This record gives sequence, C-alpha cells and structure tokens, in this order.
Amino acid sequence: MQNLKNSKFELIQMKPQNTQSAVVSIGDECVIFDPWGNATNWEKLLSERGLTPRAIYATHGHPDHIAAAPAIAKTYNIPWYLHNGDFRLVGWGNDLLEYFGLPKISIDDVRPTELEIKQTQVLPGLVMDIIETPGHTPGGVAYHFPAEHVLLIGDTLFQDSVGRYDLPGGDVKMLIQSIANIYNLNLPEDTAVVHGHGMDTCIGWLKINNPYFHN
Repeated sequence: MQNLKNSKFELIQMKPQNTQSAVVSIGDECVIFDPWGNATNWEKLLSERGLTPRAIYATHGHPDHIAAAPAIAKTYNIPWYLHNGDFRLVGWGNDLLEYFGLPKISIDDVRPTELEIKQTQVLPGLVMDIIETPGHTPGGVAYHFPAEHVLLIGDTLFQDSVGRYDLPGGDVKMLIQSIANIYNLNLPEDTAVVHGHGMDTCIGWLKINNPYFHN
C-alpha cells in the first residue's frame, strides 16, 4: 500500500483471493490485520519478508477475517485480538472455510484476547486508535493510524455500499450509526480507507461517492 515515515502498510490478497488483509511493519517487526487464508502461506510470506509478527488484530469475527489467526498465533506465540462481542462468532461460518478448502477453526484452538477500546502502541512508535463500529457484527471495530492517515474499516463500509446486517448479530441501525460516528471524526480527506473487500479509497472519495457516508 504505502511507506509512511518508518512504517510500511501492505495490503495482502492471500489465496484463495477474498479478503483484504494487511501487514503493518516497522523494520523487521509487524502486526497482522484480518488474516484470511492458510496459516502456512502466511508463514511463508513472513519468512520471505524477514518479518516477525508481534500481534494479530481482527476487525470482526467473521471467518473470512480470522481464518488463519489461531494457527498464526500458535506458531509465533503471539496474541490475536478480537472484540469480546464477536467471541461467539469464532467457529461460526466454518462452512465457508470448508468451501474454500481451509481448516475449520474453533474458539478453543487459540482463544482470542479481548480487545480494549483505546489508543495503543502496536509497534514501537506506531500508535493506533481502536474505534467501535457495531452493526455488521456486534463487536466490529475499525483501526485508525492518526499519524499515517490510514483507517482499516473492515466490512462496516465499502466503496459505494455498506456491510451486510442480515447475518447473526447484525443490526442496521447500529451500522448506520457507526458509519455516522466515523464520519463525525472529521478525519483528513486524504486518509486512506482500507475496506475488508474491494479496492481501498479515502475519506474525501467516500464523502463524494458513498451515499451512506454522512452524519
């Protein structure tokens, strides 16, 4: 995606192509967001890049955003973070993973660590704000990097539409309110917005082109 200051943001389309995952790194350390795909492919990618993961963060608990999280966490002995509102979704939707030929997962494989809603330093010098965005799921969150002007928004909002709210725990009123809350943050218009699926955009683009992005 881009290099900003000492940090590098890279969007990963892990096979079988479906979800936009992300690796954010400084030097040889990184954190992983929404790891879709097979953990062995992630291990190969990290090895090729000479990266050591320090944590995994999920925007929500749907299987296409956490498929590889338990196995990666186990291999590297690192935490994987998920809002506790979505703990009950871990393992839900394993039929999707089976359809794509991926291993099923369980809450008991490697239990997620409860995500705290706060500003945190995910790597030395790299600060991230965690923003609650329920609606697509009860425990949906977005991750904002204020100094880098990057927002990882998951499936709350897409280029010209919104995330589904007809799946377990979905709530259209909460989703619309979450989008309004993001809008009202008044983030800089050049803030890159990474969506869970599809091309990334920016705040200014969404204001003009996405009919749901308003207060």
